[in-house]
Amino acid sequence: MLLRAVVLTLSLLGLPLDAAVAAGSVSQVRMGMGSGREGFRPFAALIQQYNASGEEFRIDTHCQSACTMFLSIRNVCVVPSARLLFHAGHTLGPNRQINPVATNRMMSSYNGALQSYLRAGGYMDTLAFHTISGRDIISKFGYRACK
Repeated sequence: MLLRAVVLTLSLLGLPLDAAVAAGSVSQVRMGMGSGREGFRPFAALIQQYNASGEEFRIDTHCQSACTMFLSIRNVCVVPSARLLFHAGHTLGPNRQINPVATNRMMSSYNGALQSYLRAGGYMDTLAFHTISGRDIISKFGYRACK
């Protein structure tokens, strides 16, 4: 809703729309490197906001860890050149340890095909990153490509 208002205002003023259109993207919100001290909270809030508004959200760049939860946004699209990095959820702080609750929360953000792939490969059982290209997220796991 807010994004729509910004776009309308900019267009009425004759200003370029590029900045407004990019507002619903990983690159614009700068959350592609995963969670920090706040854990999942900022990601959950953004997911809720976009699911409530129905506005498009673009995964358009590097997206690791908690950022991959944006795949649960109902109007998400993925740019083929994006790179998504998956790993097990973990405890916060310097002594990171695998946290099954955090892992399950991330896994519940993905569609069934992606969940099956991540489980079969054991990629959510380790803190090591497993990279999947945006192109594969689209073609192998059925997420929508951005136009």
